Amino acid sequence: MADKQHVRYYKPKTDFGLDINDIQNFVYDMSRCIKCKGCTWVEHTYMPGSKFMTRCPSAEKFQFDAYGAYGKMRIGHAMAEGLLDWNAKALEVVYACTLCGACDVGCKRNLDLEIELSLESLRVKAVKDGVGPMPAHKKIADNIARTHNMYGSPKENRTAWITEGIKPAEQAEVLYFVGCTASYVNNEIAQSTAKILKAAGTDFMLMPEEWCCGNTLFSVGMIDEATALAQRNVDEVRKTGAKTLLTSCAEGYRMWKVDYPKLLNISTEALGFQVHHHVEYADEMIKNGALKMTRPFETRMTYHDSCSLSRLSEPWTPYEGKRGWMGCVEPRLKRRRGTNGIYSQPRDILKAIPGVQLVEMPRMRENAFCCGAGRGVKEAFPDFANWAARHRLEEVKEIGTETLVSACPWCKNNFTQAVKAGRDDMQVLDISEVICASIEG
Repeated sequence: MADKQHVRYYKPKTDFGLDINDIQNFVYDMSRCIKCKGCTWVEHTYMPGSKFMTRCPSAEKFQFDAYGAYGKMRIGHAMAEGLLDWNAKALEVVYACTLCGACDVGCKRNLDLEIELSLESLRVKAVKDGVGPMPAHKKIADNIARTHNMYGSPKENRTAWITEGIKPAEQAEVLYFVGCTASYVNNEIAQSTAKILKAAGTDFMLMPEEWCCGNTLFSVGMIDEATALAQRNVDEVRKTGAKTLLTSCAEGYRMWKVDYPKLLNISTEALGFQVHHHVEYADEMIKNGALKMTRPFETRMTYHDSCSLSRLSEPWTPYEGKRGWMGCVEPRLKRRRGTNGIYSQPRDILKAIPGVQLVEMPRMRENAFCCGAGRGVKEAFPDFANWAARHRLEEVKEIGTETLVSACPWCKNNFTQAVKAGRDDMQVLDISEVICASIEG
């Protein structure tokens, strides 16, 4: 009798993986969301008070369940089961989201569901179903196809940021991947990064022909285009023989370290070179004495954790396994919980600068509130992006700081625009500029 009961209630283990090309891989995750809203609220042990309690920009902005992860999980589940078709509102809900990872961090405090991957897979499905991405995203995709940069700027202008005194080497162990924004919009970030490397006595080279990293393509679900670009870029870096690829953009950092391996079905370790943001490199150089910051930078400062440098930056490892009773998986799956991002290095750097008084915002590290600019939101929903930046700026004002520092040009630009629109008396800088100022004066 016991054997019969065992047979009756035993459910066979099922194969599953983390491939975002197939939304069926995430039906389990989407269907197990219990709508606890741990993805929306800052976890209670870290909650700073009643004023800054939320961490999901889209749920906070739109104040309707469909826009939170718990709503999108139900939409995705229904679509995966063939119970719901795409419409204009569903498409808006899916794309009016910064994919910042806050919901993923929140869920993994409780249920270990793969919320971020489910959301990425839902966008891939939107594109495959012929309804995505949004028109603004298609324009960027066209720019990348034509000019190999997201802005559609002339390819020959990509290295115009190089000024007198900056001399990339023909061959070096460190390859600086500048990125579209630092190359064409925020030249000051590229120049500051190059000067930091020079001050540390580090030679660096550039890619023979740098192309866009494909962050927007990947983020909006254009998986085929993003994969082709990833393969091209990885192959080009391998040809150079560089041992370290250095970025000054958090979005580019995430692409190279996490999403390229994800797209190519390899581990981060299998890239053949290490991927570092310049804050990791500068922090190491400061601590070993190669980089000295001696000039004071007198200001009361706070640091904003860019999502792609923090909770979204943990290394990628492909996974295929089996799921059994109560969702238990084998072999063991090491979850990416967002707690091992790049948190201490930028803070250690800023604390080492004479004159800097570093003050933390209530929501910080893995609980930080997104600036609102990333993953296709700034282009398709500029009002939402501006709202998110202004919401974060309220937190900056709350702690009475004069200077807001980030480690990503996307964050810097979105905050700068919000400060200007609000006529706030606040300085917005990239951390590379702060380091450079303490070196040069």
